[in-house]
Amino acid sequence: MNPFNLAAINFAWLPILPLITVGIGAIVVLLAGVRLDDEESEGLGWLSLAALAVAFVLTLGIVGQTGVAFAGALAVDSFSAFFELVILIAAAFTILMSLDYAGENHLAGAEYYSLVLFSALGMMLMASAGDLIVIFLGLETMSIAVYVLAGLRRRDPRSNEAAIKYFLLGAFSTGFLLYGIALIYGATGTIKFEAIRAALTQPMMSNPMLLLGLAMLLVGFAFKVAAVPFHMWTPDVYEGAPTPITGFMAVGVKLGAFAGFVRIFLVNFGPVSMHWSQALWVLAVLTMTAGNVIAVVQTNIKRMLAYSAIAHAGYILVGMTAAGPEAGSAVLYYLLAYAFTNLGAFAIVVALERRGSVGDLIADYRGLSSRSPALAGAMALFLLSLTGIPPLAGFMGKFYIFAAALHQGYTGLVVIAVLNSVVAAYYYISVIVAMYMEEGGIDTGRLARKPALVAAIGLAAIATVLIGIYPAPYMSAAANAFNSASGEQAMRAASLNP
Repeated sequence: MNPFNLAAINFAWLPILPLITVGIGAIVVLLAGVRLDDEESEGLGWLSLAALAVAFVLTLGIVGQTGVAFAGALAVDSFSAFFELVILIAAAFTILMSLDYAGENHLAGAEYYSLVLFSALGMMLMASAGDLIVIFLGLETMSIAVYVLAGLRRRDPRSNEAAIKYFLLGAFSTGFLLYGIALIYGATGTIKFEAIRAALTQPMMSNPMLLLGLAMLLVGFAFKVAAVPFHMWTPDVYEGAPTPITGFMAVGVKLGAFAGFVRIFLVNFGPVSMHWSQALWVLAVLTMTAGNVIAVVQTNIKRMLAYSAIAHAGYILVGMTAAGPEAGSAVLYYLLAYAFTNLGAFAIVVALERRGSVGDLIADYRGLSSRSPALAGAMALFLLSLTGIPPLAGFMGKFYIFAAALHQGYTGLVVIAVLNSVVAAYYYISVIVAMYMEEGGIDTGRLARKPALVAAIGLAAIATVLIGIYPAPYMSAAANAFNSASGEQAMRAASLNP
């Protein structure tokens, strides 16, 4: 047997090798940092990056595998591999942004990097879940770690407020999710996704207990993806959390939540889509409209990006509403494009921030093009991608989402989404106008002393352009991932149980 051929390893723990690596990495980082001062934590960041790199390689080794493990608790397919790879990339970008930030802001390095890894572990667990209980375990692992990360600046009242609000509303949403799981178990007699899908026969489709369970699950996931009207925690938490963690929440938490959302609703609850598609239609319209309209009046860049993230959740819900393989593939592609674009934008915010107080205001970006042309150009690139300007990744993401919705007959929903994109262009381009056509602002400092941050910005910019100019391979990967989860490639043909 070739020891480097992971596909030849026929053990039940094969699908959790990346999870094990991230978990062990988090524990090692925590233990290694016990005796280190906060200002000396950069080595822990590099150790965390090494753990993520090993997990990334192990995940590549299971791409193309199909089956289940641990009695169906975990699904082994391209869907889980796709999300795990993107989650690992998001965690790595977060750590690159944090190598200098954590020491400058006196954050507890051991706890900081360990919690980033633990939260990534929870997100990956949600992506590979094969039943509702694993979804819950992954969600809680992710959420508890992010609650603490949001409040890690213990002497900052805004950070304390962020942690408390996130914890209270997150616990509230968890109650809805658990109640929904209990009701679905009561209606179908199982928590396994495959068994639930098989149980959704014609008489079952109108079961009141099943429908109420679906509604509770929908509310729980709507909280996690910051869909209106369950979004109230988002702007305050994004503003108060350490900026790299804000980017991680905007990208990583959405990746984990939408991984579970898509697997449950689009893949396994497709037969009863007539019961939840209209609810998603309403959520999509409310989320897009509220996010974009409120973002117009923001003066704080983190709050603006928070409402932007809410609006983008609405665009993704447009694809969720359309359902079907085409929409599922579009949702995955959109999440990939959104991840690099948003992480890049928050990396720029990190570059301008000083001790967590200066650099938060849109006014601080005035005249940035004259002081740092590279930073201004990168920020303009990310904002134009978020707007949906071709040929950047954000444009292709919206194109695929809207095309899938049109093919399913949701013309009115697409018209509303396009109008919202026009509104979004106003507040995105207003930042570009401030950078290139106004005077004032703040000095960015010497970025040459922060090579990791510069690398994160550069890699995000390259990915934003490449994913938009050459969308075919990424869309193909997204289509293969969704099809593997939906069973169109004989997902359950081979079990990895020994």
